[in-house]
Amino acid sequence: MAGMKGKQSVRDMVLSLGLIGIVAGVIYVFIPHDESEPPLKRVDYRVELLTARRAATYPVAAPEGLSKEWKATSVRFEGDNFDAWHLGFHDPDGEYVAVEQSTQKPSTFIEEAGQGAEETDVTQRIGERTWTRYEGQKYDALVLREKGSTTVVTGTASFGQLTKLAEALKMS
Repeated sequence: MAGMKGKQSVRDMVLSLGLIGIVAGVIYVFIPHDESEPPLKRVDYRVELLTARRAATYPVAAPEGLSKEWKATSVRFEGDNFDAWHLGFHDPDGEYVAVEQSTQKPSTFIEEAGQGAEETDVTQRIGERTWTRYEGQKYDALVLREKGSTTVVTGTASFGQLTKLAEALKMS
């Protein structure tokens, strides 16, 4: 009788686990679940831009005239150690593009903002300024070194989209 009780307990446990698995499967199939990413919210960066332009020791860059398809998704200004401006966008193709500016040591700042992108010999004239191209595995970048600050337009977007953002930048 004792041997029979042990086999029955194991059998009951296996049946219970099977029943729990079936119930979990039914719940998974019939309960709706959305695996897509939630849409990014557009941010209004005007207040932060005004604050940065008042506080920064350099002309702060922000785009003017971009189509509404360019969605601003992140903004911040930090004046702790270095005056650092960040304005992130999703371009019309859904790629990430950001404007980064800082008074930090250029080599350190470019390394961080460009996510390890490396300097190339290619430069391009955008407006009155000459930008240097950086290429990387994750991000590409356009870099503008000026007296007192460095501006980096970086992201996962193509150089065409990076150029469009750089062309739209107004610095004041």
